[in-house]
Amino acid sequence: MGRFFSLDSPLMAALSRMADLMILNIIVLFMCIPVITIGPTITAMHCVLLKMVRKEEGYIIAPFFKSFKQNFKQTSISGLIIIFIVIVFIVDLQIINGLELSFTNWLRVALLACGIIGVMTLMYVFPLFARFNNTIRGTFKNALFMSILNLPRTILMILACLLPVVLVALNISMFPIIFLAGITGPGYLCAMLYSKTFKRFEPEEAAIDADSWSVSIADDSEIE
Repeated sequence: MGRFFSLDSPLMAALSRMADLMILNIIVLFMCIPVITIGPTITAMHCVLLKMVRKEEGYIIAPFFKSFKQNFKQTSISGLIIIFIVIVFIVDLQIINGLELSFTNWLRVALLACGIIGVMTLMYVFPLFARFNNTIRGTFKNALFMSILNLPRTILMILACLLPVVLVALNISMFPIIFLAGITGPGYLCAMLYSKTFKRFEPEEAAIDADSWSVSIADDSEIE
């Protein structure tokens, strides 16, 4: 019994991981309050989560803020671009719903298809920023290709991210749990899925910046 509750036991390791995810979740919620910091915050979160999945880091706070600082410019711009696209998507949907034309349904289908592709791409944008050095354009392009090439995992990642929303919708009493791990929990599951995918595109002798933990790749490189 003593061995079961020892610091090296699977139970204690799982509890420690849960505690780390909760602490990280609270940090993420706090750091996302200023809208401009959403991109850097999600990127920093994925940097920590990927290290946790690969068991390459025992700390969460220092790597989080290091990644937040180093990726701030690119990811803050990318975050604002994504927010703008979402707003345009919602406005277009409202306009289409207000039209009384025979081909309105086709417009809805086309807009829905674009939305699905956008969500698939979004699953990989910030994780890619967290791991690879690339331009904003190159990162979005690679995210799109990667989401299509790994479609089954992409679908699982989307379902993982939707799970907290579904739980709260079904039972509002689940909100405290979601508050503690509603972002990092699904993010951790996503990291488990895309970690293997990323390794396929990481050079065997990757040029890694020791400060940023990022693999250097050519600008606008395409996932083939």
